[in-house]
Amino acid sequence: MGFKKTSETIAISFGLTETAANTFTQEEIALQLDILNNEIFVVLAVDMDLDVPDAIAAVNTSTTASMTSTTQTALASLADTNCLANASDTIRSAGYVDAGVAFSRNAASTYTGDVDYIGLIATNNFFIQIRGGGNLVAKTVNGRVWGYRAKADSSTYAALVQSEVLSA
Repeated sequence: MGFKKTSETIAISFGLTETAANTFTQEEIALQLDILNNEIFVVLAVDMDLDVPDAIAAVNTSTTASMTSTTQTALASLADTNCLANASDTIRSAGYVDAGVAFSRNAASTYTGDVDYIGLIATNNFFIQIRGGGNLVAKTVNGRVWGYRAKADSSTYAALVQSEVLSA
């Protein structure tokens, strides 16, 4: 890859609440990249904190969120090319008379091994999605993305934009 770091590490915070309980909701976060000069955003880490699902006897509930480099019509999973992170908290209580058992599955706190970056964003924004399941009230995701700005050479920039747009 041909790109050169042009800024120090930047932390971008976000928060998103469902428009109504159990409703897919998405928000666009503008990066304000200089696309005329082939500027990209190099994602180093993502952290997402979810509201706890409602504990309702005999009802499975969940709160799930994802972060992607392209707009989505549903929640994304790590199997999706443009998904940089996702998280899910679930309470399984269907068939029980109490509030059930809670489970967390997170790819929300980014891998901490020896990698240079976890993703490259070549278009001018990223997207946060959230959806609850079986809850009585709307749920929220709060998070932070760490990364830096970089300038890509022309062929790298063209390949990144094409890859991002075609895999949307």
